[in-house]
Amino acid sequence: MKKLKDIKIAGLSLPLYTALVIILAVVIAMGKLPLNMVGITFMLVVLGHLFYFLGERLPFWNTYLGGGSVFTLLVAAVLAATGLVPKSVVEATSSFMSDWGFLDFYIAALICGSILGMNRKLLVKASAKFIPVALLSMVVGFFATGAVGALLGQGFGHSVMYISFAQMAGGMGAGIVPLSKIYAAGLHTDASGILSQLAPATTLGNIFAIIGAIVLARGFANTKFNGHGVLIPVDKDDLKKSTVTLDPTKIGVGMMIAFALFLVGVILNAFVPKVHSYAFMIIIVFVLKALDIVPKELEETVVMFNRVIMTNLTHAVLAGIGLAMIDLTSLAQAMTWQFVLISLTSVVSMGLASWILGQVLGMYPVETAIGAGMINNSMGGTGNIAVLSAADRMEMIAFAQMANRLGGAIVLILGGILIQFLH
Repeated sequence: MKKLKDIKIAGLSLPLYTALVIILAVVIAMGKLPLNMVGITFMLVVLGHLFYFLGERLPFWNTYLGGGSVFTLLVAAVLAATGLVPKSVVEATSSFMSDWGFLDFYIAALICGSILGMNRKLLVKASAKFIPVALLSMVVGFFATGAVGALLGQGFGHSVMYISFAQMAGGMGAGIVPLSKIYAAGLHTDASGILSQLAPATTLGNIFAIIGAIVLARGFANTKFNGHGVLIPVDKDDLKKSTVTLDPTKIGVGMMIAFALFLVGVILNAFVPKVHSYAFMIIIVFVLKALDIVPKELEETVVMFNRVIMTNLTHAVLAGIGLAMIDLTSLAQAMTWQFVLISLTSVVSMGLASWILGQVLGMYPVETAIGAGMINNSMGGTGNIAVLSAADRMEMIAFAQMANRLGGAIVLILGGILIQFLH
Protein backbone atom coordinates (compact mmCIF):
# COMPACT_ATOMS: atom_id res chain seq x y z
CA MET A 1 0.00 0.00 0.00
CA LYS A 2 2.90 2.30 0.73
CA LYS A 3 4.27 1.80 -2.80
CA LEU A 4 0.89 2.68 -4.33
CA LYS A 5 0.81 5.88 -2.29
CA ASP A 6 4.24 6.77 -3.63
CA ILE A 7 2.90 6.75 -7.20
CA LYS A 8 1.71 10.27 -7.99
CA ILE A 9 -0.61 11.44 -10.77
CA ALA A 10 -0.91 15.23 -10.94
CA GLY A 11 0.29 15.46 -7.36
CA LEU A 12 -2.24 12.93 -5.99
CA SER A 13 -1.45 9.43 -4.70
CA LEU A 14 -2.63 6.56 -6.91
CA PRO A 15 -5.35 5.38 -4.46
CA LEU A 16 -6.82 8.88 -4.19
CA TYR A 17 -6.65 9.39 -7.96
CA THR A 18 -8.36 6.04 -8.47
CA ALA A 19 -11.18 7.28 -6.25
CA LEU A 20 -11.59 10.35 -8.48
CA VAL A 21 -11.75 8.15 -11.59
CA ILE A 22 -14.39 5.94 -9.95
CA ILE A 23 -16.48 8.99 -9.03
CA LEU A 24 -16.25 10.21 -12.63
CA ALA A 25 -17.17 6.79 -14.06
CA VAL A 26 -20.18 6.43 -11.75
CA VAL A 27 -21.59 9.89 -12.41
CA ILE A 28 -21.23 9.39 -16.21
CA ALA A 29 -22.81 5.91 -16.04
CA MET A 30 -25.75 7.36 -14.10
CA GLY A 31 -26.16 10.09 -16.72
CA LYS A 32 -25.74 12.68 -13.99
CA LEU A 33 -22.50 14.41 -15.01
CA PRO A 34 -23.28 18.15 -14.88
CA LEU A 35 -22.90 19.37 -18.45
CA ASN A 36 -21.51 22.67 -17.28
CA MET A 37 -18.13 24.14 -16.36
CA VAL A 38 -17.83 22.04 -13.19
CA GLY A 39 -18.67 18.65 -14.68
CA ILE A 40 -16.78 19.04 -17.98
CA THR A 41 -13.70 20.57 -16.36
CA PHE A 42 -13.54 17.78 -13.77
CA MET A 43 -13.87 15.11 -16.47
CA LEU A 44 -11.21 16.59 -18.76
CA VAL A 45 -8.71 17.22 -15.97
CA VAL A 46 -9.09 13.73 -14.49
CA LEU A 47 -8.97 11.93 -17.85
CA GLY A 48 -6.24 14.19 -19.23
CA HIS A 49 -3.82 13.63 -16.36
CA LEU A 50 -4.57 9.89 -16.26
CA PHE A 51 -4.08 9.25 -19.99
CA TYR A 52 -0.95 11.41 -20.13
CA PHE A 53 0.50 9.53 -17.14
CA LEU A 54 -0.14 6.17 -18.84
CA GLY A 55 1.14 7.26 -22.25
CA GLU A 56 4.41 8.52 -20.80
CA ARG A 57 5.06 5.11 -19.23
CA LEU A 58 4.07 2.74 -22.04
CA PRO A 59 7.19 1.13 -23.53
CA PHE A 60 7.87 1.99 -27.18
CA TRP A 61 4.83 4.27 -27.25
CA ASN A 62 6.52 6.79 -24.95
CA THR A 63 9.60 6.89 -27.18
CA TYR A 64 8.37 6.59 -30.75
CA LEU A 65 4.61 7.16 -30.92
CA GLY A 66 4.14 10.49 -29.21
CA GLY A 67 4.09 9.58 -25.54
CA GLY A 68 1.45 11.03 -23.24
CA SER A 69 0.16 13.68 -25.65
CA VAL A 70 -0.75 11.32 -28.50
CA PHE A 71 -2.03 8.70 -26.05
CA THR A 72 -4.33 11.26 -24.44
CA LEU A 73 -5.68 12.41 -27.81
CA LEU A 74 -6.27 8.94 -29.20
CA VAL A 75 -7.73 7.29 -26.09
CA ALA A 76 -10.11 10.22 -25.62
CA ALA A 77 -11.11 9.94 -29.30
CA VAL A 78 -11.70 6.19 -28.86
CA LEU A 79 -13.93 6.85 -25.84
CA ALA A 80 -16.02 9.19 -27.99
CA ALA A 81 -16.11 6.89 -31.05
CA THR A 82 -17.11 3.79 -29.07
CA GLY A 83 -19.80 5.54 -27.05
CA LEU A 84 -18.12 4.86 -23.71
CA VAL A 85 -18.49 8.58 -23.17
CA PRO A 86 -22.13 9.37 -24.07
CA LYS A 87 -22.87 11.51 -27.10
CA SER A 88 -24.50 14.18 -24.93
CA VAL A 89 -21.26 14.54 -22.95
CA VAL A 90 -19.16 14.68 -26.13
CA GLU A 91 -21.42 17.40 -27.56
CA ALA A 92 -21.24 19.37 -24.31
CA THR A 93 -17.45 19.01 -24.37
CA SER A 94 -17.38 20.38 -27.92
CA SER A 95 -19.43 23.39 -26.82
CA PHE A 96 -17.25 23.83 -23.74
CA MET A 97 -14.06 23.81 -25.81
CA SER A 98 -15.28 26.22 -28.51
CA ASP A 99 -18.55 28.03 -27.79
CA TRP A 100 -17.94 28.45 -24.05
CA GLY A 101 -14.39 29.63 -24.67
CA PHE A 102 -12.27 27.07 -22.79
CA LEU A 103 -9.75 27.08 -25.64
CA ASP A 104 -9.74 30.88 -25.74
CA PHE A 105 -9.09 30.87 -21.98
CA TYR A 106 -6.16 28.49 -22.36
CA ILE A 107 -4.64 30.02 -25.49
CA ALA A 108 -4.88 33.58 -24.15
CA ALA A 109 -2.87 32.54 -21.09
CA LEU A 110 -0.44 30.59 -23.23
CA ILE A 111 0.31 33.23 -25.85
CA CYS A 112 0.50 36.24 -23.54
CA GLY A 113 2.63 34.42 -20.99
CA SER A 114 4.99 32.87 -23.54
CA ILE A 115 5.68 36.16 -25.35
CA LEU A 116 5.96 38.38 -22.28
CA GLY A 117 8.10 35.77 -20.56
CA MET A 118 10.49 35.52 -23.51
CA ASN A 119 13.83 37.27 -23.80
CA ARG A 120 13.22 40.43 -25.84
CA LYS A 121 16.35 40.13 -28.00
CA LEU A 122 15.53 36.52 -28.79
CA LEU A 123 11.96 37.39 -29.75
CA VAL A 124 12.93 40.11 -32.22
CA LYS A 125 15.83 38.22 -33.82
CA ALA A 126 14.01 34.91 -34.14
CA SER A 127 10.79 36.35 -35.61
CA ALA A 128 12.57 37.92 -38.58
CA LYS A 129 13.88 34.49 -39.58
CA PHE A 130 11.09 32.24 -38.41
CA ILE A 131 8.20 33.49 -40.58
CA PRO A 132 10.10 33.21 -43.93
CA VAL A 133 11.17 29.66 -43.00
CA ALA A 134 7.56 28.70 -42.22
CA LEU A 135 6.19 30.15 -45.47
CA LEU A 136 8.90 28.65 -47.70
CA SER A 137 8.35 25.27 -46.04
CA MET A 138 4.68 25.46 -46.99
CA VAL A 139 5.65 25.99 -50.64
CA VAL A 140 7.87 22.90 -50.49
CA GLY A 141 5.09 20.90 -48.84
CA PHE A 142 2.60 21.96 -51.52
CA PHE A 143 4.71 20.74 -54.44
CA ALA A 144 6.04 17.62 -52.68
CA THR A 145 2.52 16.50 -51.73
CA GLY A 146 1.23 17.14 -55.25
CA ALA A 147 4.14 15.27 -56.83
CA VAL A 148 3.72 12.19 -54.63
CA GLY A 149 -0.04 12.27 -55.22
CA ALA A 150 0.53 12.33 -58.97
CA LEU A 151 2.98 9.41 -58.76
CA LEU A 152 0.46 7.38 -56.77
CA GLY A 153 -2.31 8.03 -59.28
CA GLN A 154 -4.30 10.35 -57.01
CA GLY A 155 -3.65 13.42 -59.16
CA PHE A 156 -1.58 16.52 -58.41
CA GLY A 157 -4.63 18.75 -58.11
CA HIS A 158 -6.64 16.48 -55.80
CA SER A 159 -3.62 15.86 -53.55
CA VAL A 160 -2.79 19.53 -53.03
CA MET A 161 -6.37 20.78 -52.72
CA TYR A 162 -7.79 18.05 -50.48
CA ILE A 163 -4.74 16.90 -48.52
CA SER A 164 -1.96 19.52 -48.59
CA PHE A 165 -4.27 22.54 -48.21
CA ALA A 166 -6.47 20.68 -45.69
CA GLN A 167 -3.41 20.11 -43.48
CA MET A 168 -2.04 23.65 -43.87
CA ALA A 169 -5.32 25.55 -43.56
CA GLY A 170 -4.95 26.20 -39.83
CA GLY A 171 -7.37 23.74 -38.27
CA MET A 172 -11.12 23.24 -38.30
CA GLY A 173 -13.09 26.39 -37.43
CA ALA A 174 -10.66 28.90 -38.95
CA GLY A 175 -9.29 26.48 -41.54
CA ILE A 176 -11.15 23.76 -43.40
CA VAL A 177 -14.65 25.04 -42.57
CA PRO A 178 -14.15 28.32 -44.50
CA LEU A 179 -11.99 26.45 -47.04
CA SER A 180 -14.85 24.03 -47.76
CA LYS A 181 -17.18 26.98 -48.33
CA ILE A 182 -14.65 28.58 -50.67
CA TYR A 183 -14.32 25.33 -52.64
CA ALA A 184 -18.11 24.91 -52.72
CA ALA A 185 -18.59 28.41 -54.11
CA GLY A 186 -16.03 27.78 -56.83
CA LEU A 187 -17.41 24.35 -57.75
CA HIS A 188 -21.10 25.25 -57.25
CA THR A 189 -21.69 22.35 -54.89
CA ASP A 190 -22.48 21.60 -51.23
CA ALA A 191 -19.87 22.60 -48.64
CA SER A 192 -20.69 19.75 -46.22
CA GLY A 193 -19.61 17.10 -48.73
CA ILE A 194 -16.30 18.88 -49.29
CA LEU A 195 -15.76 19.30 -45.55
CA SER A 196 -16.07 15.54 -45.06
CA GLN A 197 -13.26 15.07 -47.60
CA LEU A 198 -10.99 17.67 -45.96
CA ALA A 199 -11.42 16.65 -42.31
CA PRO A 200 -9.56 13.29 -42.40
CA ALA A 201 -6.42 14.93 -43.81
CA THR A 202 -6.50 17.61 -41.11
CA THR A 203 -6.76 14.98 -38.38
CA LEU A 204 -4.14 12.59 -39.77
CA GLY A 205 -1.70 15.42 -40.54
CA ASN A 206 -1.93 16.55 -36.93
CA ILE A 207 -1.21 13.05 -35.64
CA PHE A 208 1.82 12.70 -37.94
CA ALA A 209 3.07 16.14 -36.84
CA ILE A 210 2.85 15.12 -33.18
CA ILE A 211 4.73 11.88 -33.75
CA GLY A 212 7.33 13.63 -35.92
CA ALA A 213 7.87 16.33 -33.33
CA ILE A 214 8.54 13.91 -30.50
CA VAL A 215 10.83 11.75 -32.66
CA LEU A 216 12.95 14.82 -33.50
CA ALA A 217 12.90 16.20 -29.95
CA ARG A 218 14.03 12.91 -28.43
CA GLY A 219 16.17 11.62 -31.29
CA PHE A 220 18.31 14.76 -31.35
CA ALA A 221 18.05 15.55 -27.62
CA ASN A 222 21.80 15.67 -27.00
CA THR A 223 23.03 17.14 -30.28
CA LYS A 224 24.07 20.57 -31.53
CA PHE A 225 20.86 20.73 -33.60
CA ASN A 226 18.63 20.95 -30.53
CA GLY A 227 17.84 24.32 -28.96
CA HIS A 228 15.58 22.79 -26.27
CA GLY A 229 12.77 25.19 -27.12
CA VAL A 230 14.96 28.17 -28.09
CA LEU A 231 15.01 29.10 -31.78
CA ILE A 232 18.37 30.83 -32.06
CA PRO A 233 21.61 30.65 -30.08
CA VAL A 234 21.76 33.36 -27.42
CA ASP A 235 23.84 34.11 -24.35
CA LYS A 236 23.13 31.85 -21.40
CA ASP A 237 22.40 34.90 -19.27
CA ASP A 238 19.58 35.81 -21.65
CA LEU A 239 17.96 32.41 -21.12
CA LYS A 240 17.79 32.61 -17.36
CA LYS A 241 14.18 32.12 -16.35
CA SER A 242 12.46 34.21 -13.75
CA THR A 243 12.27 32.57 -10.34
CA VAL A 244 9.32 34.59 -9.10
CA THR A 245 7.25 33.08 -6.31
CA LEU A 246 3.64 32.43 -7.26
CA ASP A 247 1.31 34.90 -5.60
CA PRO A 248 -2.52 34.45 -5.67
CA THR A 249 -3.24 38.15 -6.11
CA LYS A 250 -0.64 38.59 -8.84
CA ILE A 251 -1.95 35.53 -10.69
CA GLY A 252 -5.35 37.22 -10.74
CA VAL A 253 -3.79 40.38 -12.13
CA GLY A 254 -2.04 38.32 -14.81
CA MET A 255 -5.34 36.72 -15.77
CA MET A 256 -7.00 40.13 -16.20
CA ILE A 257 -4.14 41.44 -18.33
CA ALA A 258 -4.09 38.33 -20.55
CA PHE A 259 -7.85 38.39 -21.08
CA ALA A 260 -7.80 42.15 -21.74
CA LEU A 261 -5.21 41.66 -24.48
CA PHE A 262 -7.31 38.87 -25.98
CA LEU A 263 -10.38 41.13 -25.98
CA VAL A 264 -8.44 43.90 -27.73
CA GLY A 265 -7.79 41.28 -30.41
CA VAL A 266 -11.52 40.54 -30.55
CA ILE A 267 -12.28 44.27 -30.99
CA LEU A 268 -9.78 44.59 -33.84
CA ASN A 269 -11.13 41.41 -35.44
CA ALA A 270 -14.57 43.07 -35.58
CA PHE A 271 -13.10 45.74 -37.86
CA VAL A 272 -10.91 43.34 -39.87
CA PRO A 273 -12.74 39.97 -39.78
CA LYS A 274 -10.25 38.21 -42.07
CA VAL A 275 -7.52 38.55 -39.42
CA HIS A 276 -8.14 36.16 -36.52
CA SER A 277 -8.43 37.48 -32.96
CA TYR A 278 -5.44 35.35 -31.97
CA ALA A 279 -3.35 36.94 -34.71
CA PHE A 280 -4.19 40.43 -33.46
CA MET A 281 -3.42 39.39 -29.89
CA ILE A 282 -0.03 38.01 -30.95
CA ILE A 283 0.80 41.22 -32.81
CA ILE A 284 -0.22 43.41 -29.86
CA VAL A 285 1.74 41.40 -27.28
CA PHE A 286 4.72 41.14 -29.64
CA VAL A 287 4.84 44.92 -30.08
CA LEU A 288 4.47 45.52 -26.34
CA LYS A 289 7.35 43.16 -25.64
CA ALA A 290 9.58 44.34 -28.49
CA LEU A 291 9.22 47.98 -27.40
CA ASP A 292 9.64 47.05 -23.73
CA ILE A 293 6.45 48.88 -22.79
CA VAL A 294 5.08 46.54 -20.11
CA PRO A 295 6.64 47.01 -16.64
CA LYS A 296 8.61 44.00 -15.43
CA GLU A 297 6.39 43.38 -12.42
CA LEU A 298 3.30 43.32 -14.67
CA GLU A 299 4.99 40.94 -17.10
CA GLU A 300 5.67 38.61 -14.19
CA THR A 301 1.99 38.46 -13.24
CA VAL A 302 1.06 37.24 -16.74
CA VAL A 303 3.90 34.70 -16.66
CA MET A 304 2.60 33.44 -13.28
CA PHE A 305 -0.89 33.00 -14.73
CA ASN A 306 0.63 31.19 -17.72
CA ARG A 307 2.48 28.74 -15.46
CA VAL A 308 -0.62 27.89 -13.42
CA ILE A 309 -2.75 27.27 -16.52
CA MET A 310 -0.08 25.26 -18.37
CA THR A 311 0.62 23.06 -15.37
CA ASN A 312 -3.00 22.26 -14.59
CA LEU A 313 -4.93 22.43 -17.86
CA THR A 314 -2.66 21.32 -20.72
CA HIS A 315 -3.56 17.63 -20.38
CA ALA A 316 -7.24 18.56 -19.97
CA VAL A 317 -7.11 20.47 -23.26
CA LEU A 318 -5.59 17.42 -24.99
CA ALA A 319 -8.38 15.21 -23.62
CA GLY A 320 -10.97 17.73 -24.84
CA ILE A 321 -9.45 17.80 -28.32
CA GLY A 322 -9.56 14.01 -28.47
CA LEU A 323 -13.14 13.77 -27.25
CA ALA A 324 -14.65 16.57 -29.29
CA MET A 325 -12.44 17.32 -32.28
CA ILE A 326 -10.95 14.07 -33.59
CA ASP A 327 -13.42 11.97 -35.57
CA LEU A 328 -11.92 8.48 -35.79
CA THR A 329 -14.86 7.18 -37.82
CA SER A 330 -14.32 9.53 -40.78
CA LEU A 331 -10.57 9.05 -40.46
CA ALA A 332 -10.92 5.25 -40.70
CA GLN A 333 -13.15 5.53 -43.78
CA ALA A 334 -10.54 7.62 -45.60
CA MET A 335 -7.57 5.51 -44.54
CA THR A 336 -6.13 4.14 -47.79
CA TRP A 337 -2.37 3.57 -48.03
CA GLN A 338 -2.15 6.27 -50.72
CA PHE A 339 -3.93 8.79 -48.49
CA VAL A 340 -1.65 7.96 -45.56
CA LEU A 341 1.52 8.28 -47.68
CA ILE A 342 0.47 11.60 -49.24
CA SER A 343 -0.44 13.01 -45.82
CA LEU A 344 2.89 11.86 -44.41
CA THR A 345 4.69 13.46 -47.36
CA SER A 346 3.35 16.88 -46.40
CA VAL A 347 4.61 16.57 -42.81
CA VAL A 348 8.01 15.10 -43.70
CA SER A 349 8.76 17.48 -46.60
CA MET A 350 7.85 20.57 -44.57
CA GLY A 351 9.84 19.33 -41.60
CA LEU A 352 12.88 18.63 -43.78
CA ALA A 353 12.62 21.96 -45.62
CA SER A 354 12.36 23.97 -42.41
CA TRP A 355 15.24 22.00 -40.88
CA ILE A 356 17.52 22.93 -43.79
CA LEU A 357 16.31 26.54 -44.03
CA GLY A 358 16.57 27.00 -40.27
CA GLN A 359 20.14 25.70 -40.23
CA VAL A 360 21.12 27.98 -43.13
CA LEU A 361 19.72 30.99 -41.26
CA GLY A 362 21.52 30.14 -38.02
CA MET A 363 18.52 28.72 -36.15
CA TYR A 364 18.28 25.44 -34.28
CA PRO A 365 17.03 22.86 -36.85
CA VAL A 366 15.00 20.79 -34.39
CA GLU A 367 13.03 23.86 -33.35
CA THR A 368 12.41 25.07 -36.90
CA ALA A 369 11.50 21.60 -38.16
CA ILE A 370 8.90 21.29 -35.40
CA GLY A 371 7.69 24.88 -35.00
CA ALA A 372 7.94 26.21 -38.57
CA GLY A 373 7.50 23.01 -40.57
CA MET A 374 5.61 20.02 -39.23
CA ILE A 375 3.35 22.01 -36.95
CA ASN A 376 1.82 23.79 -39.95
CA ASN A 377 0.07 20.48 -40.63
CA SER A 378 -1.79 20.78 -37.33
CA MET A 379 -5.38 21.60 -36.39
CA GLY A 380 -4.73 25.27 -35.64
CA GLY A 381 -4.42 26.40 -32.04
CA THR A 382 -5.48 23.04 -30.60
CA GLY A 383 -3.08 21.19 -32.88
CA ASN A 384 -0.23 23.51 -31.98
CA ILE A 385 -0.77 22.72 -28.32
CA ALA A 386 -0.77 18.97 -29.03
CA VAL A 387 2.42 19.09 -31.11
CA LEU A 388 4.39 21.37 -28.80
CA SER A 389 3.21 19.56 -25.68
CA ALA A 390 4.42 16.26 -27.13
CA ALA A 391 7.81 17.78 -27.94
CA ASP A 392 8.03 19.65 -24.61
CA ARG A 393 8.30 22.99 -26.39
CA MET A 394 5.27 24.94 -25.25
CA GLU A 395 7.37 28.10 -25.02
CA MET A 396 7.24 28.20 -28.84
CA ILE A 397 3.44 28.57 -28.96
CA ALA A 398 3.51 32.22 -30.04
CA PHE A 399 5.77 31.47 -33.02
CA ALA A 400 3.66 28.45 -33.99
CA GLN A 401 0.47 30.52 -33.83
CA MET A 402 2.00 33.27 -35.97
CA ALA A 403 3.02 30.83 -38.69
CA ASN A 404 -0.24 28.89 -38.44
CA ARG A 405 -2.51 31.91 -38.76
CA LEU A 406 -0.52 33.59 -41.51
CA GLY A 407 -0.12 30.35 -43.46
CA GLY A 408 -3.78 29.47 -43.00
CA ALA A 409 -4.90 32.84 -44.38
CA ILE A 410 -2.69 32.36 -47.45
CA VAL A 411 -4.14 28.87 -48.00
CA LEU A 412 -7.70 30.24 -47.94
CA ILE A 413 -6.82 32.89 -50.52
CA LEU A 414 -4.99 30.47 -52.81
CA GLY A 415 -7.70 27.84 -52.35
CA GLY A 416 -10.31 30.14 -53.86
CA ILE A 417 -8.08 30.78 -56.88
CA LEU A 418 -6.66 27.30 -57.51
CA ILE A 419 -9.88 25.27 -57.05
CA GLN A 420 -10.92 26.57 -60.45
CA PHE A 421 -7.87 25.02 -62.10
CA LEU A 422 -6.76 22.06 -59.99
CA HIS A 423 -10.03 20.32 -59.17
